[in-house]
Amino acid sequence: MADVIEAPLKRRTPYFAGAICGLAAVSIWAGWMAVTRLGVMTSLTVYDLTMLRFGTAGLLLLPVLVQNGLALERLGWWRLAVLVFGAGAPYSLVAASGLRFAPAVHGGILIPGVMPLFVALLSAVCLKETFSAKRKAGYILIGLGIVIVVGIQTLISAQDQIAGPLLFLSAAFMWACYTIVLRQSGLAPLHGAAIVSVGSSFIFLPVYLFMNNFRAPNAPLSDILFQAAFQGIAATVIALFLYGKAISILGGSAGAAFGALVPALAALLAIPIMHEVPSSMDWLGVFAVTIGVYLASGGPLPQRKRSP
Repeated sequence: MADVIEAPLKRRTPYFAGAICGLAAVSIWAGWMAVTRLGVMTSLTVYDLTMLRFGTAGLLLLPVLVQNGLALERLGWWRLAVLVFGAGAPYSLVAASGLRFAPAVHGGILIPGVMPLFVALLSAVCLKETFSAKRKAGYILIGLGIVIVVGIQTLISAQDQIAGPLLFLSAAFMWACYTIVLRQSGLAPLHGAAIVSVGSSFIFLPVYLFMNNFRAPNAPLSDILFQAAFQGIAATVIALFLYGKAISILGGSAGAAFGALVPALAALLAIPIMHEVPSSMDWLGVFAVTIGVYLASGGPLPQRKRSP
C-alpha cells in the first residue's frame, strides 16, 4: 500500500520542482518591465541601464564564453550578429526606450505577446513549419489582446502615443529573430546568454564610455547597484538558468507554457512598483494575451477521461 501511495508523489515531485523554476524565471522577466521603467523614469537613462545589464552579465559570463567559444562553426558571423542584436544591447535599448513612452503593462503584453506571432511567421517562412488548430487559436487571441491593449484610437492618434507600442513591437521582432537562430543553433541557454552578454559588452561599453566622457552614471549609488544586480544578475543570468532548468525537467512544451504568465505578472508587479493600475480594458487584454500565449506555446490542456 505504501508503494502505491508513494508512486504518485514521486511523479509529482519533479513537476513541482520544474514549476517552481519556471515560475521564478517568468517572475523575474515580468519584473524587468516595471524595474526598467522605474529606472528610466527616475535617475538613470536607457543607456545606463543597458550598460549595467550587459556590463555586469558580460563580466559574470565571460568564463562561460572562454570555455565554450563563439560557436562560429554552428552560427557563422551573421547568425552570431542576430543573437547579439536580437537579445543584447540593441534589443535592451529599444525595449527600455519604449518604457519611456508607455506603461509597463503595455510592454509586458506587447513584447512577450507579439513575439510568438513573429516567431510563428518566421518559422512558417524560414523553416516551413505548420501549426495545430490550438496554436492558431492562441495566435488569434494574442492578436485580439494586442488590439484591446493598444486600442484602435491609439493606433491612429498622435506620434508620441504610438511611439511606445512601435518600440515594443520592434523589440518583439528582434527577440523573435534571436529565438529562431537560437533554436536552429542548438546552443545551451547559458552559452547563448554568454555570447549575447559578452558580445554586447564588447560592442556597447566603448560607445557608452565615449558618450559619457568616461564617467560613471550620474545617479545615486544605491540605484546603480540595484539595477546592476537586477538587470545583470537576476534578469540575464539567474532567469536564464532557471528557465533552462524548467525545460530540462518538464520538457520544452510544458516549460515554455510558463511564458504565458509574463503579461499578467508584469501588470501585477507594475502596481506596487510604479503605482500603475491597469484599466479594465488592460486586464481584458492581459487575459486574452495570457491565454493566447499559453496555447501558442503548446501548453497542455486538460484531457477528458475515457469511460471504461
